[in-house]
Amino acid sequence: MLRSRAWILTLAAAVGCGGGGDTETDGTLRAALLTTGPVSDAGWYAGAYEGLLRLEEERSAAVSHQQTATPAEFDEAFLAYASSGYDLVFAHGFEYQDAAMRAGPRFPNTTFVVSGGGQISDNVVPLIFRLEEATYLAGMAAAAVTETGTIGMVGGVEIPPVQGTFRAFEAGARAIRPDVEILESFTGDWNDVGAAKEAAVAQLNRGADVLVHNVDAGSFAIFQAVREAVEEGRTVWAIGMNNDQNEVAPDVILGSAVIRIPQAFLTVADSWAEGGLGGAAIYTGAADGVVDFVVNPALADRIPTDVMSRIDEARSAIRDGTLEVPRVPFVEGETGAS
Repeated sequence: MLRSRAWILTLAAAVGCGGGGDTETDGTLRAALLTTGPVSDAGWYAGAYEGLLRLEEERSAAVSHQQTATPAEFDEAFLAYASSGYDLVFAHGFEYQDAAMRAGPRFPNTTFVVSGGGQISDNVVPLIFRLEEATYLAGMAAAAVTETGTIGMVGGVEIPPVQGTFRAFEAGARAIRPDVEILESFTGDWNDVGAAKEAAVAQLNRGADVLVHNVDAGSFAIFQAVREAVEEGRTVWAIGMNNDQNEVAPDVILGSAVIRIPQAFLTVADSWAEGGLGGAAIYTGAADGVVDFVVNPALADRIPTDVMSRIDEARSAIRDGTLEVPRVPFVEGETGAS
């Protein structure tokens, strides 16, 4: 059953501040999901929520979801879930890592899986999506269709995982068109639709005719800005991110850099059941089919055939390890990570 914040507050009050996570269960996997934004975003959060439901449906897990906004709420939710015997807590975002590291020693019987996290302990596990492997391909597509020679990137919070997706997007674009101009801006918020639209419009006004995003609910505003530019007579495209967003605005989204988050969550849960989690980050990407660039079939003819062939070749090379795309290291122990 998916539960509300009221349930979390009631549970936290009932268990008090004690640790240990020793509540007995009947052997059923108990999995919780924390997000900092709404699961209606058709992207990062929506994919995680779908993953939680897949755990319920395919692994017979008892599940719960909570949207949390502040570090104090992160701590509170970790306390509530761990104290009530949850086995896995998927904390879906880089921002949860410090709270997870605080909770880990107190609740050794709960495993905290932090999507995009960079810190590791025996029971705090970063889940790293190599999304840059998809944004590299997206950059190739963007460079192939731009008429102005200028493309844009709009991000939310300027954190290493997002920077990595943009560096790879740039590299993919320049593999097709070395002289392409690339604009970059950050709104400082994943879900602020006003700020996202303002950033998108500013880039469009500077001549960008392809926009990729790495925001969450703010993506809807970026797609709207692109649609409005099309209505004004321009030829402008958008690229989706974090989920297959092609159907969100099928008239303007050229393709999406996709993370198949449900598939990753199922794999993590299976590893947990086999005793294989803890002490190391989990990496997942193109090689295991979790990450890919998915062209919008309705607009596939906009990408030249020769470039589509090059994209397919690059995808194969990424999967077999012969093409390594740029990334920004941020996980403990990675070369270049702080």
